[in-house]
Amino acid sequence: MPLRPDTLAMTAVLAMLTALGPLSTDFYLPSLPEIARVMGTDFAGAQATLSAFLFGYAAGQIIWGPLSDRLGRRPVLMIGLGLFIATTLACAFAPSIEALIGARFAQAVGASGPIVLGRAMVRDLYEGPRAGRELARMGMIMGLVPAIAPVLGGLLQNAFGWRSTFLASLVFALTMLAIIATIMPETLRQRSPDGLSLPAIFRGYRLLLRNRAYRVYVALTSLAYAGLFAFISGSSFVLMGVYGLSAPAYGLSFGCAVLGFILGTIIAQRLVGRRGLDGVIGLGVVCLAAGGLAMLAGVATGFGGPFGVIAPMALYACGIGLVMPQAQASAMMPFPDRAGAASSLTGLCQMLLAACVGLLVGHLLKGTALPLPIVMSVIGVATLVLFHASAGIRAGKA
Repeated sequence: MPLRPDTLAMTAVLAMLTALGPLSTDFYLPSLPEIARVMGTDFAGAQATLSAFLFGYAAGQIIWGPLSDRLGRRPVLMIGLGLFIATTLACAFAPSIEALIGARFAQAVGASGPIVLGRAMVRDLYEGPRAGRELARMGMIMGLVPAIAPVLGGLLQNAFGWRSTFLASLVFALTMLAIIATIMPETLRQRSPDGLSLPAIFRGYRLLLRNRAYRVYVALTSLAYAGLFAFISGSSFVLMGVYGLSAPAYGLSFGCAVLGFILGTIIAQRLVGRRGLDGVIGLGVVCLAAGGLAMLAGVATGFGGPFGVIAPMALYACGIGLVMPQAQASAMMPFPDRAGAASSLTGLCQMLLAACVGLLVGHLLKGTALPLPIVMSVIGVATLVLFHASAGIRAGKA
């Protein structure tokens, strides 16, 4: 029986689709030091597998949304999942760091389809604050996956080695493909008039970028995600390399940060009906700035040891749960016939910025934890400043 659009089961399936990309990263975070050792590379080389994934994630998002605006969400979803499955096998059996970096890029192209289309399907089905509420609910469900994934990844790493984490991602993707093929309905109601050529796709993107409010919301979600990816890129080397946590202990620490994100999505669901999308975003940017500055203070003074990183990150992640779903909904709302393209361009911008921030963190971390909170505090404060400076643009939605 096909899933009904108004059921929690539909939201859960969409959440699991958007979790595919984070799962592909979070599962093997505890394995990064081992990958560096086995592959004969340094931290920057191992971190490049993360940034390669982000660049592939960005590249894939150029095409999936516009394709689905013309061809439908369901068939394009299945193509993306098929590509992900094939390239995950290549990652699992990569013989060198160069091969792993290339395979991760291709894997990310496939993984980017489900998250783009999951957001677009929410826009197909819901309007206004309801869309923000559903995206926040998806974030809450999705957050359970990365809360568990680093812990399982650490256990898999200790028991079977780093390649087993990719095999676990493969099983998850095969399960999602079976669900899409059997019970997922088509949600696209209004097909885009644009063609499928690259010039037509970029003409559609130019139309989106003419909207000043769209640019602001894309910048907000991109900055929030860049802060998250800074932590993803550097946390295993900081918490395991500088503070000496074991792989399972690191997984539990990462899970604490994810619980902060889940708390943010729960608060967003409760507040968005009363405070609106922008009201929830405003609360979130305060959490981003406060969390980044608190982490900087904790690391600089040594207060709390690893907890000086973990506790502020939970607050920062709460801010991400408040900001990203509402900013994404606000960005897509004016474009019902181009929701896929709007989702694609949003994802493209946030992944490009996150990949660059990840590379920066990888090159700055040289045996000290301090570069990580510096980068995160700068991003958090910049998000707060942008939100308040753009009040007039957002009020006009122009």
